[in-house]
Amino acid sequence: MYFTEVKKVIIVIIGAFLNAIAMNLFLIPADVYASGFTGAAQLLSRLIGSFAPFNLSTGILLLLLNIPVTIIAWKRVGKSFTIYSFLSVVLMSLFLEIIPIKHVSPDILLNAVFGGVIAAVGVGITLKYGASTGGMDIIAMLLSRMKDRPVGTYFFMLNAIIIVTAGSLYGWEKALYTLVTLYASTRVIDAIHTRHEKLTAMIITKKSAELKKAIHAKLVRGITMLPAKGAFSNENRDIIMIVITRYELYDLERTIREVDPEAFTNIMETAAIFGSFRKD
Repeated sequence: MYFTEVKKVIIVIIGAFLNAIAMNLFLIPADVYASGFTGAAQLLSRLIGSFAPFNLSTGILLLLLNIPVTIIAWKRVGKSFTIYSFLSVVLMSLFLEIIPIKHVSPDILLNAVFGGVIAAVGVGITLKYGASTGGMDIIAMLLSRMKDRPVGTYFFMLNAIIIVTAGSLYGWEKALYTLVTLYASTRVIDAIHTRHEKLTAMIITKKSAELKKAIHAKLVRGITMLPAKGAFSNENRDIIMIVITRYELYDLERTIREVDPEAFTNIMETAAIFGSFRKD
């Protein structure tokens, strides 16, 4: 358990560092905007610098934007996920203040692509180990715990506001390069973790009762039990079917390994669901 937590902290540090590198060496110098709360902080920083008599850095604004959602997540989602997510935000804000902003390349397209890819690697590995980079990821987890709502709509709306505002005030060319960054980020996160909002897990196990109890203790999700028999061994087993969000994949994998390391699990992307998504 101690080794797992240390590894998780190291991954969060690496993810935050990669995100800061992407911002200060690629996106900010090229005036290309990131997605989500990071892009919102970047745009607000520029707006304040343009219209106010003082400046606030992207790192400080990113931290301030995440404080309200972190407080809500602490009460509604869970302490472990919230602590690691806020740690990621704090470290990224710190790295954004420490790493100097400098041009690596004068080419806007290269900055958009490499900034998006490097940031996505940071986000992807952080999600893979059960944390998040804050902002919209925390909101997505909150919504998944409360009601089954389409999180993608909120991502789209926030990113659309960033692009339209930046384009209107500072020119459309650089603002539209944000779309290139978003595309590159999405493809890389797909490869490392998953951008699919919902996943179906089919778990074949001999310890169905213990595993069902452990999953219910960790996740607020309904479970369907199906009888099964091994074709080669003729042994009776059970199939546990559960639909989860991508934010819960790490917790599910960890629970399965702890209860039944020999269980066979198949994770499938889920296009849509109908009916109750939560545990009654």
